Amino acid sequence: MIITTIFFVLFSYLLGSVSFSYLIAKKIKKIDIRKEGSGNAGATNTLRVLGVGPAITVLLLDVVKGVLPVLLAMLFTDAAFVHVLTGFAAILGHNWPIYFGFRGGKGVATSIGVLVSLVFLPALLAGVVAIASIFITRYVSLGSLLFAVLTPVALVLLMLIPSFSYPFEYMLFTVILAVMSLWRHRTNVSRLLSGTENKIGRKHA
Repeated sequence: MIITTIFFVLFSYLLGSVSFSYLIAKKIKKIDIRKEGSGNAGATNTLRVLGVGPAITVLLLDVVKGVLPVLLAMLFTDAAFVHVLTGFAAILGHNWPIYFGFRGGKGVATSIGVLVSLVFLPALLAGVVAIASIFITRYVSLGSLLFAVLTPVALVLLMLIPSFSYPFEYMLFTVILAVMSLWRHRTNVSRLLSGTENKIGRKHA
């Protein structure tokens, strides 16, 4: 079990460390995405700097970075803590990629992939609210925060229904992820509260 855990954690971290926004920006415009727009290596900043097509590509690839290792871990072992550590490693890889000087994104898309794989229905319910908030307010950061915070809330509420059951490790992981997301988005929270947060579709100042 120890060898299996180490393998999946390392594989997941190394896969998560592949910064698709950086690679695509280098390929298309020969620029470092971390020095453009908001400076974040993620899909939202890719949208600002490169446009819709590259942004969708980055989003999907970053989600796959979360889905693939977790599903593989779930296929080879029933140990919930291995699933959780594998998913966490993918997110850590995206946020602090070993290939790019440990300067990555905020892990939103990769977190979506991980949570959808582990707790599909709670993630789906939280995702609906998050997407609705983005359409209404045009604040991607608000949607990202709502997704992270509401996923553990939805999980707990669903577990009140007798037919729904999730491992304790999954529940703990969603809470930890919510706290980490709040910390990673702390500057966004400050701008949201002050009304200066950048909206989607508007050039970054």
